[in-house]
Amino acid sequence: MSTESQSTQQLSALLLSTALGEKLLARGWRVATAESCTGGGVAAAITAIAGSSEWFEYGIVSYANRAKEKLLHVKTETLSQEGAVSQAVVKQMITGVLALADADIAVAVSGIAGPSGGTPEKPVGTVWIAWGLASGITHSKRFQFSGDRAAVQQESVVEALKGLLNLL
Repeated sequence: MSTESQSTQQLSALLLSTALGEKLLARGWRVATAESCTGGGVAAAITAIAGSSEWFEYGIVSYANRAKEKLLHVKTETLSQEGAVSQAVVKQMITGVLALADADIAVAVSGIAGPSGGTPEKPVGTVWIAWGLASGITHSKRFQFSGDRAAVQQESVVEALKGLLNLL
């Protein structure tokens, strides 16, 4: 990822986080994150905004499968049958983080940022993101990003934030 592209993506994340904070604050809602391939990037973008403690509950970085199981109660069977980068896993991550957090809305991200780890079925750049409300409504989407590891991670952060805004 070029320095210019990275700066543009970081600015997008900050603008999206600002808009998210304004909407959450207006509703009196709080957000939580459950992240894998982004390594806390969504939470970092959110907490880069002054005053985010008013609307950010917390984030969990569950990079290893055992962390997904232990912290977010993702089922071992789901991980072994579907893989960590799957719709089923991000949906279970949403359920898990919402059960832990005193949050009204959450996002979960799992993907293959690269440069290795891809397969023909799930190439590098494959990312699943799920968004959910404490009321039980969830949405998920598969993305196929291109570029290096930083690009995949940054695009994932931006799409995660966009999805939270759309769910609101």
